Amino acid sequence: MARCSSHLIAAALLAALLGGCGGATPLTFDLAALPPAGRPVAAGRSIAVSEPVGIQPFEADRIIVRESGGALAFLGGGQWADRLPRLIQTRLLQSLENSGRLRSVSRPGDKVVADYQLISEIRAFDIQATTGEAVVDLSLKLVADGTGKVTAARIFTARVPVAEIDAGNGARALDQALTTVLADVVRWVNTGR
Repeated sequence: MARCSSHLIAAALLAALLGGCGGATPLTFDLAALPPAGRPVAAGRSIAVSEPVGIQPFEADRIIVRESGGALAFLGGGQWADRLPRLIQTRLLQSLENSGRLRSVSRPGDKVVADYQLISEIRAFDIQATTGEAVVDLSLKLVADGTGKVTAARIFTARVPVAEIDAGNGARALDQALTTVLADVVRWVNTGR
């Protein structure tokens, strides 16, 4: 079941409108959060979502291709709407808020007292040229605020085929893979499964 983000459609339409203007301005793509889940349930715990960490290429706003042998390259013609870690943090935060099952969701700098901090690492967020797949691989830990004790940890991975390795298809496939990961993360945070 393919899901096309309205953000990707808007970026494609904007690119079509600007196409006649010349220049080599890359298309800008966004990632989508999970939609609201309906009626909120009884207030649960509060979570502070930290910005993910990752190796230097993931710190940028560029779409990455992993070549054979593990070499990383930037995919020409496209970029993310923000630095990738900040974009993922925002979509994690919004998806958890939209689930309606938490008392509050915030960033660590928001000065909101949280029961837990969600710490994450970007292990992969790229197009694998050898397999023709978009791969999203995030490692997450729930840390009890105050004690610093890791109460739960898990790795979330999703792979989505890429029709063609270009900016539009790559961004769309990475967005679909992130949607799968976000759904799994929200279920894990809310239910422990």
